[in-house]
Amino acid sequence: MSFWDHVQTAAGIAGGFYWLVLCFVVLAMVLFIYLPAERERIRNALLLFALSFAALLAAATLLSFGMSDKSTSYKWVRGAALFVKSVAVINLVSLLVFEVALDAVRLKPPRIMRDLLSAFAYIVVAISLLSLSNVDLTGIVATSAVITAIIGFSLADTLGNVMGGMALQMERSIGVGDWVRIEAVEGQVKEISWRQTSIETRDWDTVVFPNSMLMRGQVTLLGRRLGEPRQQRRWIYFNVDFRFSPAMVIDTVETALHGEIIEHVAQQPAPHCLLLDFKYSYATYVVRYWLTNFALPDPTDSTVRARIYYALRRENISLSIPAQAHFISKENRSRRERKQQQEVEHRVEKLQHVELFNTLTEEESREMAVRLQVAPFMRGETITRQGAQSQWFYLITRGEAEVRVAVDGVSERVSLLHEGNFFGEMGMMTGEPRRATVVALTDVECYRLDRDSFQRVLRRRPEIAEDISHILARRRVELEALRGELTEEAMRLQMHDTQGALLSRIRNFFKLNDD
Repeated sequence: MSFWDHVQTAAGIAGGFYWLVLCFVVLAMVLFIYLPAERERIRNALLLFALSFAALLAAATLLSFGMSDKSTSYKWVRGAALFVKSVAVINLVSLLVFEVALDAVRLKPPRIMRDLLSAFAYIVVAISLLSLSNVDLTGIVATSAVITAIIGFSLADTLGNVMGGMALQMERSIGVGDWVRIEAVEGQVKEISWRQTSIETRDWDTVVFPNSMLMRGQVTLLGRRLGEPRQQRRWIYFNVDFRFSPAMVIDTVETALHGEIIEHVAQQPAPHCLLLDFKYSYATYVVRYWLTNFALPDPTDSTVRARIYYALRRENISLSIPAQAHFISKENRSRRERKQQQEVEHRVEKLQHVELFNTLTEEESREMAVRLQVAPFMRGETITRQGAQSQWFYLITRGEAEVRVAVDGVSERVSLLHEGNFFGEMGMMTGEPRRATVVALTDVECYRLDRDSFQRVLRRRPEIAEDISHILARRRVELEALRGELTEEAMRLQMHDTQGALLSRIRNFFKLNDD
């Protein structure tokens, strides 16, 4: 008998050992490519198979030197080889069944089930090999029972952790990927093993909890509700002086939060603002919103706070200052007047660059400058919205914004606005709805003017309306000319008709016809 015949005899599958080796290697290579996350386990299976092959070679060597297949040495070497080979095959088949076959039908049993079935298969193989070797199993069972009892008492905590891990994975009360709070630790479950559960915090620390502790203690599953998306409610506190009414504060904040979508903030339920408490010198408010990305609570809180800050500042609502604060100022009356005069001069200069107000006298420009309001906007915030009814005129003094027009539900950028540009003149002069949406690309500061502020000037000099209607008509006709080919005569006629219509609307809007 040749040496290779001895190897096949030791393997116990004479004639089919070639096919076993070939199928094992091919399957290992396919799984190695298809399951990159399990490559370490596949390598271990290949290593075990190589070790079993080496043991079979050792057993065949013993037979080649004339040792009987009944000898104890040969039985132990062959038994070890067969057991290691079986373990390697079981590991590879478990990957094929659980990670490929069951995944194809969208079944994802707990990992611990695969481990339990594999362990059970190991035991069955070990008992089968011992039976084939004519080993007395009765004595082994009796001895193992005593050993098991001793181990059970000495390893009670370890066994408790193992049973806890089995319960957690079988009941699926906690799963990998869940965000949990255990005592003072808050983080995401990364692994549930036989003995312990690993939690990764937002600081990138990994905290390990024994499974028995999770079974005995309290575990909070963040944001989990039956049949609902996982969202966690966050609280943002701020304080405002009593001089401002709660209705005004709440409406200002909620309007800002309900405008543009804030990343990682749920739209349903929508964010809302509440008056929480009254303190000695201020009222305490809270904004409550629902966080969708549990890994980013602090950056999202920061964005919400910034949105609140800019909304309050636009309406000249200042955050409160403690009542016990002491202010020391060297300012006198003349200095305050000088600063106010400088600000008015600055505003007048800005207005002089606006074609719409070129016909105003210096006195009228100063009157308008005094009535200008400062309106800051946060990056990403909507300044005006298409279709909205608004009578504000805006003049950008710092920052950049984009103009978007929605057609058939699709919003497209049509132009950019920079420092010195203005918009909203049609809404202020005629009251018509906004034709476009303007969104701040950076932090933007504007001066804005309302209808009532301009009405005083128009009532004193109604002839200004004609000049303004001419400017507005020219801008509209030039815009329409860019969209289509118009002859010079057609532009002149359209200019005449548009100016007449706009002049009539301006006079009706400001009630100039009543004078």
